[in-house]
Amino acid sequence: MKIQYRNIILRDRKESDIDDEIRWKTTDTQWALWDAPWEMEEELAKFDPVSYRKEELAGLARQKEGFRWSFEVDTLDGHHIGRVSSYLVDQNYEWVSSLKGRETETFYHTLGVDIHESCFWGKNLGTQALTAFIQYHLENGLSDLCLQTWSGNLRMVHVAEKLGFAVCDREVGFRQVCGETYDGLTFKLDESAFQNFLANNP
Repeated sequence: MKIQYRNIILRDRKESDIDDEIRWKTTDTQWALWDAPWEMEEELAKFDPVSYRKEELAGLARQKEGFRWSFEVDTLDGHHIGRVSSYLVDQNYEWVSSLKGRETETFYHTLGVDIHESCFWGKNLGTQALTAFIQYHLENGLSDLCLQTWSGNLRMVHVAEKLGFAVCDREVGFRQVCGETYDGLTFKLDESAFQNFLANNP
């Protein structure tokens, strides 16, 4: 599947992406300072490229048609720059690892975007990728959409607010990053505000 929106393309994963991701997890790791840095430092320190490649190749072999929980992000000229993805949270905005035994509960699709290539930061591409991903969810009948970040990630906070998300939950003193204390933020999409954003940004 491929979705073009303005200056980006959302597309399915392919084998050549694995080399990019290994580079992003070993040498070009500046993105990790913003995406849950309290987890990323340990995760990147333990990263094993050989095992990762094996697991990802197996995952590619299992790819199925149907709803996509993630897309890779390319520029229009085919430069692979990151990924959008979604996961489920419950009504307490806690991550859901399994639906087993919880089939009658209400869950929210929670969206995220990572532009791993820092040379493409500040070019509105993350906003465009997230916009296209929101539209994909809405077109598939999913309108209760959330986004989670931390208060120190000001770029992500700005993007969320610009697209029509509003804070619905705040965990005060959620994490310490570089000696500073930050809040955990969960945003919920106001669909009318999002449609207004689209109308003003054709």
